Order: sequence, then structure tokens, then C-alpha cells
Amino acid sequence: MATIKDIAKKANVSPATVSYVLNNSAQISPETRERVLKAAQELNYQPNNLAKSLRKKKSMTIGVIAEDITVFSAPEIIDGINRYLEEKGYHIILNNLRLVKKVGNNYSKVIEHLEEIKKSIEVLLTRQVEGMIYIGFHMRDVAPFIKGIKIPIVCTYCYSSLGHISVNCDDYQGAYEVTKYLLENGHRKIGLITGPNDSLPSQERLKGFKDALSDFGVKLDNKLIRVGNWEYESGYENTMSILKENREVTAIFAMNDLMACGVMDAAKELGIKVPDQLSVVGFDDREFSYFHDPKLTTVKMPLDKMGEEAAKLILECISGDKLICTEDEKEIRNLKLKCTVIERKSVKKVL
Repeated sequence: MATIKDIAKKANVSPATVSYVLNNSAQISPETRERVLKAAQELNYQPNNLAKSLRKKKSMTIGVIAEDITVFSAPEIIDGINRYLEEKGYHIILNNLRLVKKVGNNYSKVIEHLEEIKKSIEVLLTRQVEGMIYIGFHMRDVAPFIKGIKIPIVCTYCYSSLGHISVNCDDYQGAYEVTKYLLENGHRKIGLITGPNDSLPSQERLKGFKDALSDFGVKLDNKLIRVGNWEYESGYENTMSILKENREVTAIFAMNDLMACGVMDAAKELGIKVPDQLSVVGFDDREFSYFHDPKLTTVKMPLDKMGEEAAKLILECISGDKLICTEDEKEIRNLKLKCTVIERKSVKKVL
């Protein structure tokens, strides 16, 4: 493996000059710089990042804790984190807690989760990570899990009531926009299948739905609202209930794509054609939503961008040595990224 001394010999300069060029840390003439860089390229020089990090007293490593990478949102968020940090010369150590597999999909199980998360954090701290990014499997308060950590931490797909920096999508805005889309297409009798009542995304999406109806002068009809559990079956069963009791419904908004697929299959079983007789929209933009027949109109969450912004913020925290937000920074430091309506083939205009 080529060394700085090998480059110096080939470029006919001192090792110090090579170091200045490679680290861009001194004024070097363009001719000398070009000669050194050419020699480094020809020798296939690879910098020793470990040695560099030791000199700077930095590990150049960020710990990433994912509550469960099998949850659909996690891979895209991680990819956004990894891409940005890689560009900045950082590496990640990823720890997948597998919480959903170990203790189930109940996001209120704080005590059961606490021990698993504590172990993971301790492992990352022994690896001398400069900061951590915490990725939730559901939007919830993770303050009990990260309380007392003495290095910078950023939350994404979750938040901390202690004021740690967070990056999330705007569930309210996404639901408002997709409801507005249905209203602009003439729909007034719109069924709604929510997530569980204690789910923060479900609460925010319900607010967005209600406000869109209000802004269009459409009265909320509680008979058209059902509470689901994010699963396909609840979309199917609740649609059967809505359509059998309310034949005037022309559209259904399911608060995630899994339930929306259940909506479309229930409609098909009842002999109701989507979108000719019933329009359907979802939320998440899962891959399968594109392959369902008809292709599902849905709301895309900016997951990759959430990861990228979380990575940017953790580096800002490290450089500024901030552990939490101050009160006057919360508006800036707790980001909500906009969602996008993805128009496909499951909505038809009502004349």
C-alpha cells in the first residue's frame, strides 16, 4: 500500500508538502498540487482514515439505532443517513434492535423496550461514536430511552419530549392534501379508516382530514369514520361496514396503504368498481401500492430526505456540541418535512 513518503518520492517533494496537499491545509502552488495529486492517483493511494481520526481525536463514526429495520420506513431513512454521512467522510455503525420481532408491534411498551435499547446504546458508546441517530418504528416519544446520553443525538420517525432534535414528516399536511385532492375531484361523501386512537400519526392525519373538509364547507359525518389498526384486514372489514351502511359514499381515505389495499379488495367483493364507483386513497407510498390493480393514489412520505436531514443535524450538533434544543430553537431544530400526493389510478372525478 502506497504511503505519503512514496508519493513524495514520485512527485519529488517533501512528505510535508504531500500532507499539506492531501489535507488541503496550506497554500501550495497549482503546479505542485497537480503533481502530488497525480502521483497519489498513479500509486492508488488510500488515506488511513483511522490514523486521521486519531490525530483529530475524532472517530468519524455515527451510531444509528433502528428500533426495527423490517418496518417499511427504516431502510429508506437509513439510506439517506448513510449517503450523506459517507459524502462527509463519516461511517455509521448500525444497530438493529428488532423490537417488533422481540416484543411485538405495541409502541406503548416502554418498560419492555427500555432494557433492549439501553444495551444497544452502551455498545455504541464503547465504539466511541461521536453522535447517535435514533430511528423509531412508530412515531412516539422516545425520551425515556435516550435520557442521560451525554453525546449528541437526533431522533427521526420519533420525537423526544426532553427537547432532543428530531426530523419527521408532516402527517397533518399529507392528510390535508390528499383529502383536498378528493374534494377537488368532486367527492363529498368520504369514508375514513384511521389508525389506532393512541397513534400520533393517526391523530395528526385525522386533524388534516377534518380541516380539509371544513375548508371546503363539507360537514364531518362521523358515521363514515372507522378506527383501524394499520393492517390489511382492518381496511377490508371496515370497508364492508362503511359501504353496507352508507351506499352514498363515493371515496374512502385509508390512513395507510395496507388498509387501502383491504379497501379495494372489499369493494371488489361487493361488486363495486374502483375507481368508477368508488375512489380510494392511501398513505405511505409503499412499493406494493404501485402494483395493485388499480394502482393506488397515495401520499409519499419523504423518508430518504428525513434520513439526510437527520444526518446533517447530527453533524451540526457535533460541531456545536449541542445535546438538546433550547426553547427558542425548537421551531428550527424539530423539522417536519412535507409529504407529496402521488396520483395514480384509484381516483375518479365525480361530476
